[in-house]
Amino acid sequence: MARRVVVALLAPVAWTPPGIDPTRWRTALAEDVVDLLATLNEVETAVAVTPADRWLADAVVWPGTAVHEVPEPTVNAVFAALAGTDRPTAADAGRAGAGYDQAAVVAADAPDVPGLTLGKLLRPLSSRPVAVAPVEGSGPGLLGVAARLPVPAWLPAIDLATAVPAEVRAAAPRPGDVAVTAGWRRLRGPADLATLDPAFEGWEATRALLSGQPG
Repeated sequence: MARRVVVALLAPVAWTPPGIDPTRWRTALAEDVVDLLATLNEVETAVAVTPADRWLADAVVWPGTAVHEVPEPTVNAVFAALAGTDRPTAADAGRAGAGYDQAAVVAADAPDVPGLTLGKLLRPLSSRPVAVAPVEGSGPGLLGVAARLPVPAWLPAIDLATAVPAEVRAAAPRPGDVAVTAGWRRLRGPADLATLDPAFEGWEATRALLSGQPG
């Protein structure tokens, strides 16, 4: 069986709701995504941060979760770390493990993303080298990117904030080498916030912060 890992990329967030402390907002989003990853089956989970944001990883990870420090908060930097061309810190070396066959990197500002959506991101890798999940709603961006490791040499630099599936497919030898899977919203503005469904399970830390409960 392929060894697979899903990594939450704890990159800076682009927007914070009015009246909420930006650090608390970013922490709540990250906590909810990390908690979701912990429920996934048949995959390992990890987070990736720049050294300056190590505090955030330490605040939200579960015991034993691998933390990869990367030089920049990009998909490519995370893939490089997982492939062994960049290493976790010494404190994480015993937990991180090497030799992954497949990896997915997902944004940390999608606190209510269903686990099934993340599973669909990995599924095409049985027959395709790369898969991307778009962001639902207006504006560019990706929810996540998955790839077989080592990643193909043609994979372009990918910024989850600005990339779109067409750009990744255009870089591939054949467009069909890149699967486009189910998308989901990211909380990047008021319109995205308005789509949150209170009846939907999960996103407890984000829910509590938005409702004014003490965190």
